[in-house]
Amino acid sequence: MTRDEIINSLRERILAFATSRVSKELAEDLTQEVLVLLHEKYARVTELTELVPLAFQVLRFKMLDAHRKALRRGEYNQESVDDLPLANPIEDPAAHLDQKQRVDRLLSAVTRLGERCRELFRLKLEGNSFLQIQQLMGQQSINTIYTWDSRCRKQLLSLMGDSWE
Repeated sequence: MTRDEIINSLRERILAFATSRVSKELAEDLTQEVLVLLHEKYARVTELTELVPLAFQVLRFKMLDAHRKALRRGEYNQESVDDLPLANPIEDPAAHLDQKQRVDRLLSAVTRLGERCRELFRLKLEGNSFLQIQQLMGQQSINTIYTWDSRCRKQLLSLMGDSWE
């Protein structure tokens, strides 16, 4: 028997065994992975009496690995999308009003902050890092920026009534 005939015969056996235990698609993937591994890593093994047990041992390891991966991803206990309730596209008026009031309180409190705090918050909202803010504000020490940030956040919280909600 040539190596190609052995591989074809082995492929059929591996696929039949894997299909009896997992889905057809996964069985085909696992069979392909086993054959690639046998070709790349175990090319020196040519005897059918050695190749069959080796192939099935590799297949068992691959099947266990696929099972662990499915467990880790939570694929066994997924809920059907059809069973889940649809989200209400209409926003809750009370939540909308609450959000608007919080934004109004925040904007009102920001306008009462000093110029340095407003500038610091503006730079942070633009996505600048503390190092960039240090350079933009012309400070020698980054610790100064950290201190200003802490003080400005405390001042903003106090202007909002000691609550972010």
